Amino acid sequence: MTAPFHIEGEGRKGRWVLTCDHASNRVPPEVNGGDLGLSGADMNRHIAYDPGALGVTRALARALDAPMIASDFSRLVIDPNRGEDDPTLLMKLYDGTIIPANRHADATEVERRLRLYHRPYHTALAGLLAARPDPVLVAIHSFTKQFRGRPPRPWHVGVLYAGDTRLALPLVARLNAEPDLCVGDNQPYSGHLPGDSMYRHGVEPRRPHVLIELRNDLIRTAAQQEAWGLRLAPMLDAALTIAQV
Repeated sequence: MTAPFHIEGEGRKGRWVLTCDHASNRVPPEVNGGDLGLSGADMNRHIAYDPGALGVTRALARALDAPMIASDFSRLVIDPNRGEDDPTLLMKLYDGTIIPANRHADATEVERRLRLYHRPYHTALAGLLAARPDPVLVAIHSFTKQFRGRPPRPWHVGVLYAGDTRLALPLVARLNAEPDLCVGDNQPYSGHLPGDSMYRHGVEPRRPHVLIELRNDLIRTAAQQEAWGLRLAPMLDAALTIAQV
């Protein structure tokens, strides 16, 4: 069994630490023989991972001289961006699609997946943060333009946060200054999700943090991912200067 995550740039010297919770659509062979019972088309949808997010994370980490950690298992195996008691930790139905291998997963199977994938990922992230004297945490995600049966989402990029707005609000202001962007302030989702990855590693330890969501049709290609990483880096640096943390 390989590690359920990978770390890149561990020796980089910047304050930033980047995460990509939903980097991969991989199903490890220990989970139902590596097959969740979905088609290849479904496994390439946003239900299985965050398309484009890993490439953006890599480009942004390089630009910020920062380390990054990325999951190496699908969110449908178990979601590393959810707390262990969250009812959506193991999805059985997502955006109209039934997940066959999860339909009858019991508490024993959930605990097994927590032990094999979810907990090692969070232990590694905690260690990466603890190794830096004054880290600032940034999570990169992507979202689909339209959920089934719902109106299209207008935002190009969203900034998610909970009670700690030190970094988020300056970043929202900086993004809003860009004439070509429609910016979601705690959209397309709310950042108030107790127990999630940012709550655990940002809110609880009172560490400066922010979660960035990019619409996945804007980051389909390697060139688009690189461009967004380079675009976000100076904005984050500027927001951190304003935040004075």
